[in-house]
Amino acid sequence: MSRRGRVLSRVVGMLAGLGCLVLLGPACERATDRRSAAVLVFSRTAGFRHESIPAGVAAIRELGAVAGLDVVATEDPAEFSAGRLARYRAVVFLNTTGDVLSAAQQRALEGYVRAGGGFVGVHSATDTEYDWPFYGELVGAYFARHPAVQEATVRVVDRTHESTAHLPPTWVRTDEWYDFRGNPREHVRVLLTVDESSYEGGGMGSDHPIAWSREYAGGRSFYTGLGHTVESYAEPAFRAHLFGGLRYAMGA
Repeated sequence: MSRRGRVLSRVVGMLAGLGCLVLLGPACERATDRRSAAVLVFSRTAGFRHESIPAGVAAIRELGAVAGLDVVATEDPAEFSAGRLARYRAVVFLNTTGDVLSAAQQRALEGYVRAGGGFVGVHSATDTEYDWPFYGELVGAYFARHPAVQEATVRVVDRTHESTAHLPPTWVRTDEWYDFRGNPREHVRVLLTVDESSYEGGGMGSDHPIAWSREYAGGRSFYTGLGHTVESYAEPAFRAHLFGGLRYAMGA
């Protein structure tokens, strides 16, 4: 079987497993849990807007459909109330930018996480809510700068995570490679790093995390710096990476 075929096979297996987990496992154990099969995708922007947002929403919808998930996509911050968030197993900040939530909505998301809710941040989720310390800890780091979109080598440093188990030790792909204001390694489980010797303009040095996860404040958080380009969301390996992170955030 070709490498592409192996990746596709693993994606199908992952999604089938998630479907069983979501539809049978938690639903049987907690039949009254309204969050058992729903995910919120939030893509509001108050700064730069990525043209890949529609492709990202479509990809998560497609992956969710295979797994039996109800994927709700919105840019309406009114969804961030305690009652509405209680419906979801995870909230995805998909290429959000700037200040996208009011103080009351921030409190609702914090309460949701503290009650065990999952969070996924994609790419410019780190370019969001700079003045909210809880969010900074939840997402893991804040964006600092980036060079031009270009090919680089990603190193898989943890292949035991659901978002990376399908990947080879090195992964060559094209994206926009973020530098962060600080290295998150001390506080997170680093999953991927990007090799700055493989591209031009990196500013973090020899240790440059680009995807990570963590348990925080009662919930689970996954962040990937990948996902700037439209093409990313049609790439099987990236789709499996993203959905594996969602599985982790949901507690799969």
